Amino acid sequence: MNSSLYRSADFVAAIQLIEGRLQNYQPRLIQREGVRNSAVMILLINKQNIPHLVFTRRTELVETHKGQISFPGGMQDTADADLFQTARRETFEEIGIEPGQLRLLGQLDDFYTVTNFIISPFVGLVTGEFQYRINEREVAKVLEVPLSLFLESAHFEVKKWPYQNKSYDVYFYHFQEEVIWGATAFIVNRFIDRVFQFNPAPDPVSEESHPI
Repeated sequence: MNSSLYRSADFVAAIQLIEGRLQNYQPRLIQREGVRNSAVMILLINKQNIPHLVFTRRTELVETHKGQISFPGGMQDTADADLFQTARRETFEEIGIEPGQLRLLGQLDDFYTVTNFIISPFVGLVTGEFQYRINEREVAKVLEVPLSLFLESAHFEVKKWPYQNKSYDVYFYHFQEEVIWGATAFIVNRFIDRVFQFNPAPDPVSEESHPI
């Protein structure tokens, strides 16, 4: 597929494509002893008929990944019925999007980090009008990034990252003055690869684990 066909696609066409590609997809789930389970929401919104993804920049007050760009999401709570509920709850707690305003479009493969997290990514659509209500302890800033940015190689780079005597490829996406990297960039990359069959990485990483 030529990703350029979708760079100018309107919102409805993009959502139809995403849902069509994910509705019957069976994500690869990872189960390991002694890991911390978490979930994130790859959140799509409509801005002037253009699909955007929602990210947050974490504050310096959170426990992990201080100051980094991430998807709304977090650790599974014992009260959560499942990891989708975790993703919805965390999205509401961080940026105020009501669970009832989220329509599930699909789920991607679990992502394991060697820092002992399993991240379950869900793809959701915000329906209707909404306003952010930001948890200022956790979220320093909300970023709305055009989906088309991730379909352009010009905004992407890969660097080598040493960790525990090994060297890993780390992905970076550049948006204005912000940098999306680490696990979040890998999850974005897998989402774009799965749905649009486009990957700017010269040698895409297929392993389930990553040091970030």
